[in-house]
Amino acid sequence: MTIEPLLLAALGGALIGLLLTLFGGGGSVLATPWLIYVVGLTDTHAAIGTSAAAVAVNAATGLAAQARAGRVKWPCASVFAAAGLAGALIGAQLAKQVDGQALLHWFAVMMIAIAVSMLLPRRRAGDPDVHFTPAMTFRLAPFGLLTGLAAGFFGIGGGFLIAPGLMASTGMTLANAAASSLVSVSLFGSATSLSYALSGQLVWPLFGALVAGGAVGTLAALPLARHLESRAVLARTLFALMVIAVAVYILLK
Repeated sequence: MTIEPLLLAALGGALIGLLLTLFGGGGSVLATPWLIYVVGLTDTHAAIGTSAAAVAVNAATGLAAQARAGRVKWPCASVFAAAGLAGALIGAQLAKQVDGQALLHWFAVMMIAIAVSMLLPRRRAGDPDVHFTPAMTFRLAPFGLLTGLAAGFFGIGGGFLIAPGLMASTGMTLANAAASSLVSVSLFGSATSLSYALSGQLVWPLFGALVAGGAVGTLAALPLARHLESRAVLARTLFALMVIAVAVYILLK
């Protein structure tokens, strides 16, 4: 592999790390289109597997920071993630049986769904002191299974689905749900990428470049985040519209 695709992958990782830090969930969905249309990776399945591995690393890094801040509701997050792990493994296996071009079209539809979810107003109410009860398992497990299935099939983190699922299942706050969702994102991404790696459909040099670029993008975003606080809604709207534009490009192409 030449240096050019590695540099392009690192640039994409920096952009995605920047967007994820500034806007939260949704940014990682750009990883697969970037690998295909900018880096030039022709195998859709390899692009999904490689991006899923990078998403898992980014999520694990974020999870460590959120855990230190005490925002992760571990019992609720663990039940959700455990149920979703089975879904992620099933989803990844199903995706590998689907034609690459058809899978890319479905991926574009998912991108539009993610962008629309970013445009919806966010409910911040909830119980910051929520505690896990056995009865919650019957709500957490089905949400987790379905979310994991989508995450595994499309090779995405699934954070845009996980956080609302946690809030609906437990009544926790958005801040706790966003932090707790990273348990599932890292686990789903690891399971999906492992499935593709075992099939020889994970490009390790590009994965390394995405992760390295993502670290740089995250650091660069930290000072920018403070300046965007007063314009958060406008910035998030513009980002969602950009995701829709990329999805439309994929569908038309």
